[in-house]
Amino acid sequence: MATYKKKYKAEGKKEQQQVDESEFETAGVLNTLDETASRSEKWIEKNSKPLFYALVGVVVIFLAYLGYTKYISEPNEIEASNELAFPRKYYDQASTAGSGIDSLLTLGLEGADGKYGFLDIADSFSGTNAGNLANYYAGVSYLEMKQYDKAIEYLEKFNSDDEMLGPVTLGAVGDAFADINQPEDALDYYVKAANKKQNDFTTPLFLYKAGMTAMELKKFDKAESLFTKIKENYPTSDQGRDVVKFINAAKYAN
Repeated sequence: MATYKKKYKAEGKKEQQQVDESEFETAGVLNTLDETASRSEKWIEKNSKPLFYALVGVVVIFLAYLGYTKYISEPNEIEASNELAFPRKYYDQASTAGSGIDSLLTLGLEGADGKYGFLDIADSFSGTNAGNLANYYAGVSYLEMKQYDKAIEYLEKFNSDDEMLGPVTLGAVGDAFADINQPEDALDYYVKAANKKQNDFTTPLFLYKAGMTAMELKKFDKAESLFTKIKENYPTSDQGRDVVKFINAAKYAN
């Protein structure tokens, strides 16, 4: 019985010691927090002006962005879109005309009657979607006119993630390089066009053009690989129907 009481008292002291230590630790943490808060308050007080100016700067930048968007960017975008309608009229006429195509394309490029053409829009509204699109129209117009250097210049300025327009633009640059007898560059752009967006139309078309260009360059292994991609992934496409004979041609040309 005495032994039991002795153990009970010892445990009580131990618990009391643990409580005291816990309270001490809690007090230490609170003191540390107080010191940290005090240092933070002093730092904020010391740097209140720089902080205020920084906050004002952020607000000014935000308001400037909103103002630029509302009063400059959006009106420019609308104006550029309106301007684009005039040269597109001549471009559309050229696409269906049986003759006189170059004169229509030139009107579209250079404008007329005080109206902007694609070249003016691309230059004056370079930061807008319409200005970007004007580069595309200018590039394909020059391509139709067989002015390949200018076609490449403007098509390379155009940027699009559109499912069709993005690959077609890169493929058009490839066509321009092919027409000026730069097959290495043409091959590079055909591969880029094939990989830009995966779809059942542009991908097999530009894989085929890349494969044929690789054959011309005697890069038969690359040609075989490109043709094989058509066979495996796009067998029902126009290019996939006869692609086996091109695979065999590349394979046995090695």
